[in-house]
Amino acid sequence: MKLIYCIEDDTGIRELITLALSTADFEVAGFEESQSFYAEIKKKIPDLILLDLMLPKTDGMTILKELKKDTNYKNIPVIILTAKSMELDKVKGLESGADDFITKPFGVLELLARVKAVLRRSSKNVEEKITEHNGLVLDYNKRTLCYNGNLVVLTYKEFELLNYLMLNKGIVLSRDKILQEIWGYDYEGETRTVDMHIKTIRQKLDMAGCPNFITTVRSAGYKLEEHIDV
Repeated sequence: MKLIYCIEDDTGIRELITLALSTADFEVAGFEESQSFYAEIKKKIPDLILLDLMLPKTDGMTILKELKKDTNYKNIPVIILTAKSMELDKVKGLESGADDFITKPFGVLELLARVKAVLRRSSKNVEEKITEHNGLVLDYNKRTLCYNGNLVVLTYKEFELLNYLMLNKGIVLSRDKILQEIWGYDYEGETRTVDMHIKTIRQKLDMAGCPNFITTVRSAGYKLEEHIDV
């Protein structure tokens, strides 16, 4: 049985989430603030975390960043809970390593669908995966990328996106397909999000001396070239 932690200070929402997930055969533990959550995660690591951003004392964004910096917890998938007016916080959360977001108010069916989708995606990443491509070496479990032995530092989503391109080298991937795969179930962000991430990945690889393997295919999407003349 999958274990899910829900950090939400609104008692009504927390109880709704707990009931919905319990009915769907998940084990659930709820927390209204960070202190009790941190105490529990040291005892038992969950399979997924539902994290509200507006929390007392320590806010959800701080918790997310601390989790992603800790080697013991950085691979736990996180779904952030946000109010409809907090569009910028959604973007910051996804950039900081969140796997998806749910906008309040939400329905039980949407909650379950997103939780199951994120768990399916995360289950694919359990095995050790090292992908190599013309001097690029991406170690998924260690979350490292090197070009000819030199470390290239990417954000969480940049890393996920490049990994996806490397696993599908030679295949044209549409922006919508990339959004669905990297940003999660029914992500409502604009496809410009993909363009911005591709741009920063190219810049960082260029700074490391790596040729531009990522090709823009007009009106189609992006492709990682299997070979390129340098």
